[in-house]
Amino acid sequence: MTERKSRAPGPPGPPSGRPPQMPSPEGATPEDEKWMDVALTHGRGGHPSPNPHVGAVVVADGQLVAAAHHERAGTEHAEILAMRAAGGRAAGATLYVTLEPCNHFGRTPPCTDAVLASKVARVVIGCRDPNPHVEGKGVEKLRAAGVDVVVGVREAEARGLIAAWGKHITTGLPYVSLKLALSLDGRIATRSGVSKWVTGPDARAKVHVLRSRHDAIAVGIGTALADDPRLTVRDAPGESPTRIVFDTKLRLPTSSRLAQTARQTPTVVLCGFDASPGAEEELAGLGVECVRGPTSSEGRLDAVAALRLLAQRGYVSLMVEGGAELAGSFLAGRLADELHAFIAPILLGPRGRAGAVDWAGPDTPQQAPRIAAPRWELVGEDAYAHGPIVYPD
Repeated sequence: MTERKSRAPGPPGPPSGRPPQMPSPEGATPEDEKWMDVALTHGRGGHPSPNPHVGAVVVADGQLVAAAHHERAGTEHAEILAMRAAGGRAAGATLYVTLEPCNHFGRTPPCTDAVLASKVARVVIGCRDPNPHVEGKGVEKLRAAGVDVVVGVREAEARGLIAAWGKHITTGLPYVSLKLALSLDGRIATRSGVSKWVTGPDARAKVHVLRSRHDAIAVGIGTALADDPRLTVRDAPGESPTRIVFDTKLRLPTSSRLAQTARQTPTVVLCGFDASPGAEEELAGLGVECVRGPTSSEGRLDAVAALRLLAQRGYVSLMVEGGAELAGSFLAGRLADELHAFIAPILLGPRGRAGAVDWAGPDTPQQAPRIAAPRWELVGEDAYAHGPIVYPD
Protein backbone atom coordinates (compact mmCIF):
# COMPACT_ATOMS: atom_id res chain seq x y z
CA MET A 1 0.00 0.00 0.00
CA THR A 2 1.27 3.44 -0.91
CA GLU A 3 2.25 5.58 2.08
CA ARG A 4 0.36 8.84 2.19
CA LYS A 5 2.16 12.07 2.99
CA SER A 6 0.89 14.81 5.24
CA ARG A 7 -0.98 17.77 3.83
CA ALA A 8 -0.41 21.45 4.38
CA PRO A 9 -2.66 23.19 6.92
CA GLY A 10 -6.18 24.01 5.83
CA PRO A 11 -8.75 21.34 4.98
CA PRO A 12 -10.47 20.99 1.62
CA GLY A 13 -14.15 21.67 1.87
CA PRO A 14 -16.55 24.58 1.80
CA PRO A 15 -14.97 28.04 2.14
CA SER A 16 -14.13 29.16 5.63
CA GLY A 17 -16.06 32.43 5.19
CA ARG A 18 -19.06 32.69 7.49
CA PRO A 19 -22.39 31.48 6.01
CA PRO A 20 -25.68 33.25 6.77
CA GLN A 21 -26.30 33.62 10.49
CA MET A 22 -28.15 30.69 12.08
CA PRO A 23 -30.22 30.89 15.27
CA SER A 24 -28.20 30.23 18.42
CA PRO A 25 -28.89 26.82 19.96
CA GLU A 26 -30.68 26.52 23.26
CA GLY A 27 -28.38 27.27 26.19
CA ALA A 28 -25.88 29.30 24.15
CA THR A 29 -24.59 32.65 25.41
CA PRO A 30 -23.49 35.70 23.39
CA GLU A 31 -19.85 34.84 24.15
CA ASP A 32 -20.10 31.28 22.81
CA GLU A 33 -19.90 32.25 19.14
CA LYS A 34 -16.83 34.37 19.80
CA TRP A 35 -14.93 31.52 21.44
CA MET A 36 -16.12 28.94 18.92
CA ASP A 37 -14.66 31.18 16.21
CA VAL A 38 -11.32 30.90 17.99
CA ALA A 39 -11.65 27.11 18.12
CA LEU A 40 -12.49 27.00 14.41
CA THR A 41 -9.42 29.07 13.56
CA HIS A 42 -7.19 26.66 15.48
CA GLY A 43 -8.97 23.70 13.92
CA ARG A 44 -7.80 24.63 10.44
CA GLY A 45 -4.22 23.83 11.43
CA GLY A 46 -2.53 20.48 11.46
CA HIS A 47 -2.29 17.51 9.11
CA PRO A 48 -4.80 15.06 10.64
CA SER A 49 -6.08 13.13 7.58
CA PRO A 50 -7.52 10.50 7.59
CA ASN A 51 -8.87 11.99 10.82
CA PRO A 52 -10.93 15.22 10.89
CA HIS A 53 -9.70 18.74 11.55
CA VAL A 54 -10.68 19.73 15.12
CA GLY A 55 -9.95 22.77 17.26
CA ALA A 56 -10.53 23.31 20.98
CA VAL A 57 -10.14 26.13 23.49
CA VAL A 58 -10.57 26.35 27.26
CA VAL A 59 -12.06 29.58 28.64
CA ALA A 60 -12.31 30.56 32.33
CA ASP A 61 -13.79 33.81 33.67
CA GLY A 62 -14.01 35.20 30.16
CA GLN A 63 -10.30 34.64 29.49
CA LEU A 64 -8.63 32.26 27.05
CA VAL A 65 -6.72 29.68 29.07
CA ALA A 66 -5.57 27.23 26.38
CA ALA A 67 -6.05 26.38 22.69
CA ALA A 68 -5.06 23.41 20.53
CA HIS A 69 -5.79 21.50 17.33
CA HIS A 70 -5.52 17.90 16.18
CA GLU A 71 -2.12 17.79 14.48
CA ARG A 72 -1.80 14.29 13.01
CA ALA A 73 -3.63 10.98 12.95
CA GLY A 74 -2.59 8.85 15.91
CA THR A 75 -1.69 11.84 18.08
CA GLU A 76 -3.79 13.23 20.91
CA HIS A 77 -6.98 15.03 20.00
CA ALA A 78 -7.49 18.78 20.24
CA GLU A 79 -9.59 18.76 23.43
CA ILE A 80 -7.03 16.58 25.25
CA LEU A 81 -4.19 18.94 24.34
CA ALA A 82 -6.20 22.02 25.31
CA MET A 83 -7.19 20.62 28.70
CA ARG A 84 -3.65 19.48 29.42
CA ALA A 85 -2.37 22.96 28.63
CA ALA A 86 -5.04 24.43 30.91
CA GLY A 87 -4.07 22.15 33.78
CA GLY A 88 -5.91 22.91 37.03
CA ARG A 89 -7.59 25.95 35.49
CA ALA A 90 -9.81 23.61 33.45
CA ALA A 91 -11.87 22.82 36.56
CA GLY A 92 -15.08 24.84 36.39
CA ALA A 93 -14.14 26.30 32.98
CA THR A 94 -15.83 25.99 29.59
CA LEU A 95 -14.41 23.79 26.85
CA TYR A 96 -15.17 24.84 23.27
CA VAL A 97 -14.59 22.10 20.69
CA THR A 98 -15.55 22.15 17.02
CA LEU A 99 -16.53 18.45 16.89
CA GLU A 100 -18.31 16.25 19.41
CA PRO A 101 -15.73 14.56 21.67
CA CYS A 102 -15.27 10.90 20.86
CA ASN A 103 -16.58 8.22 23.20
CA HIS A 104 -14.75 5.19 21.79
CA PHE A 105 -11.29 3.69 21.64
CA GLY A 106 -9.42 4.24 18.38
CA ARG A 107 -5.74 5.06 18.12
CA THR A 108 -6.29 7.11 21.29
CA PRO A 109 -8.57 6.66 24.35
CA PRO A 110 -12.04 8.30 24.49
CA CYS A 111 -11.89 12.07 24.84
CA THR A 112 -15.07 12.09 26.95
CA ASP A 113 -13.19 10.37 29.79
CA ALA A 114 -10.52 13.07 29.79
CA VAL A 115 -13.15 15.83 29.62
CA LEU A 116 -14.87 14.44 32.71
CA ALA A 117 -11.55 14.00 34.52
CA SER A 118 -10.68 17.65 33.87
CA LYS A 119 -13.83 18.73 35.76
CA VAL A 120 -14.83 21.33 33.19
CA ALA A 121 -18.28 22.65 34.04
CA ARG A 122 -19.50 23.27 30.50
CA VAL A 123 -18.79 21.95 27.01
CA VAL A 124 -19.82 23.88 23.88
CA ILE A 125 -19.71 21.84 20.66
CA GLY A 126 -19.74 23.05 17.07
CA CYS A 127 -21.32 19.97 15.51
CA ARG A 128 -22.09 16.36 16.30
CA ASP A 129 -19.88 13.57 14.98
CA PRO A 130 -21.43 12.47 11.63
CA ASN A 131 -20.11 8.92 12.00
CA PRO A 132 -23.34 6.88 12.18
CA HIS A 133 -21.73 4.59 14.78
CA VAL A 134 -20.71 7.49 17.02
CA GLU A 135 -23.11 10.43 16.59
CA GLY A 136 -24.50 11.69 19.87
CA LYS A 137 -22.82 9.19 22.17
CA GLY A 138 -20.19 11.64 23.36
CA VAL A 139 -22.82 14.26 24.14
CA GLU A 140 -24.98 11.71 25.95
CA LYS A 141 -22.11 10.57 28.16
CA LEU A 142 -21.15 14.11 29.15
CA ARG A 143 -24.74 15.08 29.95
CA ALA A 144 -25.29 11.89 31.93
CA ALA A 145 -22.31 12.87 34.09
CA GLY A 146 -23.84 16.27 34.85
CA VAL A 147 -21.83 18.42 32.43
CA ASP A 148 -23.72 21.33 30.84
CA VAL A 149 -23.47 20.64 27.08
CA VAL A 150 -24.49 23.00 24.26
CA VAL A 151 -24.46 21.67 20.69
CA GLY A 152 -24.64 23.62 17.42
CA VAL A 153 -22.70 26.85 17.98
CA ARG A 154 -21.30 27.92 14.60
CA GLU A 155 -22.58 24.58 13.31
CA ALA A 156 -22.32 25.41 9.59
CA GLU A 157 -18.68 26.42 9.93
CA ALA A 158 -17.92 23.40 12.10
CA ARG A 159 -19.42 21.07 9.51
CA GLY A 160 -17.47 22.85 6.78
CA LEU A 161 -14.27 22.20 8.72
CA ILE A 162 -14.86 18.44 8.54
CA ALA A 163 -16.57 18.35 5.13
CA ALA A 164 -14.04 15.98 3.55
CA TRP A 165 -13.89 13.62 6.50
CA GLY A 166 -17.66 13.79 6.93
CA LYS A 167 -18.28 12.55 3.40
CA HIS A 168 -15.63 9.87 3.75
CA ILE A 169 -17.00 8.50 7.02
CA THR A 170 -20.66 8.49 5.91
CA THR A 171 -20.37 7.36 2.27
CA GLY A 172 -17.07 5.49 1.99
CA LEU A 173 -15.97 7.86 -0.78
CA PRO A 174 -13.37 10.64 -0.85
CA TYR A 175 -14.34 14.30 -0.93
CA VAL A 176 -13.69 15.40 -4.52
CA SER A 177 -12.47 18.83 -5.59
CA LEU A 178 -12.59 19.50 -9.32
CA LYS A 179 -10.03 21.99 -10.64
CA LEU A 180 -10.33 23.58 -14.08
CA ALA A 181 -8.01 26.02 -15.89
CA LEU A 182 -9.75 27.43 -18.94
CA SER A 183 -9.97 30.32 -21.35
CA LEU A 184 -12.81 32.82 -21.55
CA ASP A 185 -14.43 30.63 -24.21
CA GLY A 186 -14.16 27.52 -22.06
CA ARG A 187 -11.14 25.82 -23.69
CA ILE A 188 -8.25 24.09 -21.97
CA ALA A 189 -5.88 23.89 -24.98
CA THR A 190 -5.25 25.40 -28.39
CA ARG A 191 -6.34 23.68 -31.59
CA SER A 192 -2.88 22.05 -31.77
CA GLY A 193 -3.27 20.65 -28.25
CA VAL A 194 -0.95 23.02 -26.40
CA SER A 195 -2.17 23.66 -22.83
CA LYS A 196 0.94 25.09 -21.15
CA TRP A 197 0.11 27.56 -19.90
CA VAL A 198 -3.50 28.67 -20.18
CA THR A 199 -3.39 30.51 -16.84
CA GLY A 200 -0.65 32.66 -15.34
CA PRO A 201 1.98 31.97 -12.65
CA ASP A 202 -0.13 33.31 -9.77
CA ALA A 203 -2.96 30.94 -10.61
CA ARG A 204 -0.55 28.02 -10.90
CA ALA A 205 0.88 28.84 -7.47
CA LYS A 206 -2.65 28.83 -6.05
CA VAL A 207 -3.19 25.40 -7.60
CA HIS A 208 -0.08 24.13 -5.81
CA VAL A 209 -1.55 25.37 -2.53
CA LEU A 210 -4.73 23.43 -3.30
CA ARG A 211 -2.71 20.32 -4.13
CA SER A 212 -0.93 20.49 -0.79
CA ARG A 213 -4.28 20.45 1.04
CA HIS A 214 -5.46 17.18 -0.49
CA ASP A 215 -4.50 13.59 0.16
CA ALA A 216 -4.31 12.77 -3.54
CA ILE A 217 -4.44 14.42 -6.96
CA ALA A 218 -5.83 12.72 -10.06
CA VAL A 219 -5.61 13.03 -13.84
CA GLY A 220 -6.84 10.87 -16.70
CA ILE A 221 -4.47 8.97 -18.92
CA GLY A 222 -5.12 11.43 -21.76
CA THR A 223 -3.70 14.28 -19.71
CA ALA A 224 -0.82 12.11 -18.51
CA LEU A 225 0.13 11.25 -22.10
CA ALA A 226 -0.36 14.75 -23.52
CA ASP A 227 1.29 16.82 -20.79
CA ASP A 228 3.67 14.37 -19.05
CA PRO A 229 2.95 16.23 -15.77
CA ARG A 230 4.78 15.97 -12.46
CA LEU A 231 1.70 16.78 -10.31
CA THR A 232 3.87 17.85 -7.39
CA VAL A 233 3.87 20.83 -5.04
CA ARG A 234 6.65 23.15 -6.13
CA ASP A 235 5.34 26.72 -6.03
CA ALA A 236 3.92 26.64 -2.49
CA PRO A 237 4.81 25.28 0.95
CA GLY A 238 3.73 21.74 1.76
CA GLU A 239 4.39 18.22 0.59
CA SER A 240 3.15 16.64 -2.61
CA PRO A 241 0.04 14.47 -2.43
CA THR A 242 -0.17 10.95 -3.83
CA ARG A 243 -0.59 11.08 -7.60
CA ILE A 244 -3.46 9.10 -9.14
CA VAL A 245 -3.85 8.22 -12.83
CA PHE A 246 -7.16 6.89 -14.20
CA ASP A 247 -5.75 4.54 -16.83
CA THR A 248 -8.18 1.78 -17.82
CA LYS A 249 -5.85 0.01 -20.27
CA LEU A 250 -2.64 0.72 -18.33
CA ARG A 251 -1.02 2.87 -21.00
CA LEU A 252 1.15 5.04 -18.73
CA PRO A 253 4.67 4.89 -20.22
CA THR A 254 7.52 3.77 -18.00
CA SER A 255 9.42 6.77 -19.41
CA SER A 256 6.85 9.25 -18.07
CA ARG A 257 7.82 11.62 -15.29
CA LEU A 258 5.09 10.14 -13.11
CA ALA A 259 6.55 6.66 -13.40
CA GLN A 260 10.17 7.75 -13.19
CA THR A 261 9.60 9.65 -9.94
CA ALA A 262 7.20 7.20 -8.28
CA ARG A 263 9.71 6.29 -5.58
CA GLN A 264 10.00 9.95 -4.59
CA THR A 265 6.29 10.82 -4.79
CA PRO A 266 3.75 8.00 -4.30
CA THR A 267 1.95 7.19 -7.53
CA VAL A 268 -1.12 4.99 -8.03
CA VAL A 269 -2.55 3.91 -11.36
CA LEU A 270 -6.18 2.79 -11.40
CA CYS A 271 -6.77 0.30 -14.21
CA GLY A 272 -9.29 -2.29 -15.37
CA PHE A 273 -9.19 -5.95 -14.47
CA ASP A 274 -8.13 -6.86 -18.03
CA ALA A 275 -5.19 -4.42 -18.21
CA SER A 276 -1.83 -5.87 -19.24
CA PRO A 277 -0.04 -7.81 -16.47
CA GLY A 278 3.22 -7.11 -18.22
CA ALA A 279 2.65 -3.35 -18.14
CA GLU A 280 1.78 -3.60 -14.45
CA GLU A 281 5.00 -5.48 -13.73
CA GLU A 282 7.10 -2.85 -15.51
CA LEU A 283 5.43 0.01 -13.68
CA ALA A 284 5.63 -1.80 -10.35
CA GLY A 285 9.36 -2.13 -10.91
CA LEU A 286 9.56 1.67 -10.83
CA GLY A 287 7.50 1.93 -7.64
CA VAL A 288 4.08 2.57 -9.21
CA GLU A 289 1.17 0.88 -7.43
CA CYS A 290 -1.43 -0.51 -9.85
CA VAL A 291 -4.93 -0.96 -8.48
CA ARG A 292 -7.47 -2.86 -10.57
CA GLY A 293 -11.19 -2.15 -10.57
CA PRO A 294 -14.35 -2.76 -12.61
CA THR A 295 -15.14 -0.92 -15.83
CA SER A 296 -18.41 0.58 -17.02
CA SER A 297 -20.48 -0.47 -20.02
CA GLU A 298 -18.52 2.12 -22.01
CA GLY A 299 -15.25 0.34 -21.23
CA ARG A 300 -13.96 3.00 -18.83
CA LEU A 301 -13.13 2.64 -15.17
CA ASP A 302 -16.24 2.78 -13.04
CA ALA A 303 -15.82 6.12 -11.26
CA VAL A 304 -17.68 5.20 -8.07
CA ALA A 305 -15.81 1.92 -7.70
CA ALA A 306 -12.50 3.71 -8.30
CA LEU A 307 -13.29 6.28 -5.63
CA ARG A 308 -14.26 3.56 -3.19
CA LEU A 309 -10.93 1.83 -3.78
CA LEU A 310 -9.12 5.08 -3.00
CA ALA A 311 -11.17 5.64 0.16
CA GLN A 312 -10.36 2.12 1.33
CA ARG A 313 -6.69 3.06 1.07
CA GLY A 314 -7.19 6.04 3.37
CA TYR A 315 -7.57 8.86 0.86
CA VAL A 316 -10.12 11.24 2.36
CA SER A 317 -9.74 14.12 -0.13
CA LEU A 318 -9.01 13.99 -3.85
CA MET A 319 -8.37 16.82 -6.29
CA VAL A 320 -9.16 16.05 -9.93
CA GLU A 321 -7.10 18.18 -12.31
CA GLY A 322 -7.92 16.82 -15.75
CA GLY A 323 -8.69 16.11 -18.42
CA ALA A 324 -12.03 17.01 -19.89
CA GLU A 325 -13.42 13.45 -20.00
CA LEU A 326 -12.48 12.70 -16.40
CA ALA A 327 -13.99 15.99 -15.23
CA GLY A 328 -17.13 15.23 -17.22
CA SER A 329 -17.51 11.77 -15.72
CA PHE A 330 -17.31 13.19 -12.19
CA LEU A 331 -19.91 15.87 -12.92
CA ALA A 332 -22.20 13.46 -14.75
CA GLY A 333 -22.04 11.07 -11.81
CA ARG A 334 -22.54 13.91 -9.28
CA LEU A 335 -19.29 12.86 -7.63
CA ALA A 336 -17.53 16.25 -7.48
CA ASP A 337 -18.14 18.14 -4.23
CA GLU A 338 -16.50 21.47 -4.97
CA LEU A 339 -15.19 23.36 -7.97
CA HIS A 340 -12.07 25.49 -8.42
CA ALA A 341 -12.16 27.27 -11.79
CA PHE A 342 -9.30 29.49 -12.97
CA ILE A 343 -10.38 31.58 -15.97
CA ALA A 344 -7.73 33.23 -18.11
CA PRO A 345 -8.49 36.40 -20.13
CA ILE A 346 -7.69 34.72 -23.44
CA LEU A 347 -9.67 33.18 -26.32
CA LEU A 348 -8.51 29.85 -27.74
CA GLY A 349 -11.27 29.04 -30.24
CA PRO A 350 -13.55 26.01 -30.49
CA ARG A 351 -12.04 23.99 -33.32
CA GLY A 352 -10.42 20.65 -32.74
CA ARG A 353 -10.56 20.58 -28.95
CA ALA A 354 -13.29 19.77 -26.47
CA GLY A 355 -14.22 22.24 -23.80
CA ALA A 356 -12.97 22.14 -20.23
CA VAL A 357 -15.56 19.48 -19.42
CA ASP A 358 -16.49 16.78 -21.96
CA TRP A 359 -19.91 15.37 -21.11
CA ALA A 360 -23.51 15.34 -22.33
CA GLY A 361 -24.44 18.17 -19.98
CA PRO A 362 -27.86 19.33 -18.77
CA ASP A 363 -30.88 19.98 -20.95
CA THR A 364 -31.49 23.42 -19.46
CA PRO A 365 -29.44 25.96 -17.48
CA GLN A 366 -31.73 25.31 -14.51
CA GLN A 367 -30.55 21.68 -14.43
CA ALA A 368 -26.87 22.57 -14.51
CA PRO A 369 -24.60 21.87 -11.55
CA ARG A 370 -23.38 25.14 -10.11
CA ILE A 371 -21.22 26.61 -7.39
CA ALA A 372 -23.30 27.43 -4.33
CA ALA A 373 -22.53 30.94 -3.06
CA PRO A 374 -19.44 31.24 -5.31
CA ARG A 375 -16.43 33.18 -4.13
CA TRP A 376 -14.65 35.19 -6.82
CA GLU A 377 -11.07 36.36 -6.58
CA LEU A 378 -8.51 37.91 -8.89
CA VAL A 379 -5.34 35.82 -8.97
CA GLY A 380 -2.78 37.69 -11.02
CA GLU A 381 -4.58 38.36 -14.31
CA ASP A 382 -6.90 35.35 -13.93
CA ALA A 383 -10.32 35.09 -12.30
CA TYR A 384 -10.75 32.37 -9.69
CA ALA A 385 -14.24 31.09 -8.82
CA HIS A 386 -14.64 28.41 -6.17
CA GLY A 387 -17.07 26.84 -3.76
CA PRO A 388 -19.18 23.72 -3.13
CA ILE A 389 -21.13 22.27 -6.06
CA VAL A 390 -24.88 21.75 -5.93
CA TYR A 391 -26.78 19.49 -8.31
CA PRO A 392 -30.40 20.57 -8.96
CA ASP A 393 -32.96 17.77 -8.87
